[in-house]
Amino acid sequence: MSVVPEARKISTAPIRRVGFVGIGNMGWPMAANLVRAGFGVMAVDAAAGRAAAFAAEVGGSAADAEDASAEADAMVTMLPTSDHVADVIARIRARLRPGTLVIEMSSGVPSVTRALAADLAAHGVGLVDCPVSGGVARARTGDLAIMAGGAAGELLRAERVLAALGTSVHHCGGVGAGQAMKALNNLVSAGGFLIGIEALLIGQKFGLDPALMVDVLNSSSGMNNSTQRKFKQFVLSRRFDSGFGLDLMVKDLAIALEVGGGTPAPFAELCRELWTSAADMLGPGQDHTAVARLSERLAGTELTSG
Repeated sequence: MSVVPEARKISTAPIRRVGFVGIGNMGWPMAANLVRAGFGVMAVDAAAGRAAAFAAEVGGSAADAEDASAEADAMVTMLPTSDHVADVIARIRARLRPGTLVIEMSSGVPSVTRALAADLAAHGVGLVDCPVSGGVARARTGDLAIMAGGAAGELLRAERVLAALGTSVHHCGGVGAGQAMKALNNLVSAGGFLIGIEALLIGQKFGLDPALMVDVLNSSSGMNNSTQRKFKQFVLSRRFDSGFGLDLMVKDLAIALEVGGGTPAPFAELCRELWTSAADMLGPGQDHTAVARLSERLAGTELTSG
């Protein structure tokens, strides 16, 4: 359901100036696409010099969150967790002008995002949640899939911004629905990754070439996103550098189970336990594709190709 009070009229003013908070692995190419689309982008990042480097290399300007929020028509947040988003909103809320739209693109917790939206609405500020799927490669090309939650009028106002970032926008429901859908998408992706790696290990034990197996899967019913975009690129290559952290996947799996409200999901629970075990085993700072190393350790062998 919508959290927009009936008394607050949704702004229809066009969005021209965008404050973009979070110039990380995903945020940098996304903000760059907004610059290329003609938006006035004010880059904001907690890492010293990161926003300035973006402005020098790509365009727009560097700013702190408070100054950007005072000038922006829309504030985009692309941050690791809802806690980070809440911290930013707390800092900028007093500077946001009525009619400003917050476009929350992090993979966050729907209940937290709904509370933030309700608080901002009382100050005349709108919020929509629009997490993305597609990884760094599709962020660079502007081909992300966007899962949106919020009032239809506010999503319509955000349309030009979202069109510069992705090629599909799915309105999933009220505020928080986009984030719920994103977490469930990642649950399906995480499960597909693990079962695919186990299949490669079984096949290698039999004598099959894992690279050949990936080719066969990609022309057969076993095809999924991991067989297409991850196994050869990041696992068999031993690069493990897709740009999406293992800790973030574990976080998303916890959100996926939380939004179910106690729905029995034994396979999903097992999936989360395995990903959590991989994070504990490998330690911080790992790419999510390194989860394959857990399966390899359990099998007592490493995937090789060629």
